[in-house]
Amino acid sequence: MTPVPPRVGTAWTTVLPERYREFARHAVLYLAAGGASTVLQALLFLAVRTVTGPLTANLVAIGATTLLNTEFHRLVTFAGTSGPRARRHIQTLGTFAFYAGAGSVALFVLHTLAEAPSPLLETAVLVATSVLGGICRFLLLRSWVFGRRPETAR
Repeated sequence: MTPVPPRVGTAWTTVLPERYREFARHAVLYLAAGGASTVLQALLFLAVRTVTGPLTANLVAIGATTLLNTEFHRLVTFAGTSGPRARRHIQTLGTFAFYAGAGSVALFVLHTLAEAPSPLLETAVLVATSVLGGICRFLLLRSWVFGRRPETAR
């Protein structure tokens, strides 16, 4: 798939000082993708949870949405920037591990504090965990995975 040119969808950023335009574009696209991924993750979790239980459902939902979300960011949010392929794969694995770990810990804490939490409460806890993780992930993606490197003198 071909990345979307970075100038697409940037007309609204002209009201901002130039130094903030790229950041604003990245932030808006990241929030849109994050919102859609979080909704998809919650729906997958609820669907799979009835068959497998909360921990496995969380891993399945995170696995599916991490792959889709990372590819969206590569092609759209951070289009026009690239990094080494190995770094992108490490980022995807790290993202999955982070969200899987954070979600599992959050579910463990919830089940420790509440005797029989409802699936909707489990989902709310996972959504809150995803939002907090998403903020960290945006900063990591922008600075490390898709960050622009200063060009070296020739």
